[in-house]
Amino acid sequence: MVDTTGDLTTSPQAELSPELEEFAQQIADQVESFLIAVRAIARGEASGGQAISLLLLVVSQVLLAGGRLGVQEDFQPTDEYEPDPGPDPDLDDMRLRLAVLLEGVDAYTEVFDPYVDPPELVSSLLSDELTSIASALAHGLRHHKAGRVAEALWWWQFSYVASWGGEASAALRALQSVVAHDRLDAEFQSELEDVAAAEQMLGSAAD
Repeated sequence: MVDTTGDLTTSPQAELSPELEEFAQQIADQVESFLIAVRAIARGEASGGQAISLLLLVVSQVLLAGGRLGVQEDFQPTDEYEPDPGPDPDLDDMRLRLAVLLEGVDAYTEVFDPYVDPPELVSSLLSDELTSIASALAHGLRHHKAGRVAEALWWWQFSYVASWGGEASAALRALQSVVAHDRLDAEFQSELEDVAAAEQMLGSAAD
């Protein structure tokens, strides 16, 4: 599990409405579920196609949290400067494990911004993107666990718009493409084999 605790000090916080407190807890739960799942997948608790399918699922779920953050009015941090949440968790081992697990499909190409003309193609690594997403989410979770709920909401929302939202969207598209190729290419190959078998049977009958 990603270490998102540590020695944290709390600071006085502006009182939030019960609705916002509940909303923040829901986001925190989704974030923690994502971090636990990705770390478990990287450890090899799922392999091959199952790992890809599970990553597709958890990225989809965390994007739902991002979408919920994105439609809210801009959150404001309590302090003018972001309090130091302590050192971010070391996720380099997770990144390396993901790179090994995803070998063969780790590298992919995406359109950086669909509204830029001409479109700019960017090469990325799924292992890097997933680790970057986890790092941003864990940073906000540390604020939340320290009782800085407003700071956590501000960070999650800001970083969703600025970084991890785009990274997760790109990773989701790449993972979905892997699943689609796996399913559709297999069906296409099966159809080719069926056609070849039928032609062979027809040829034998003609003889």
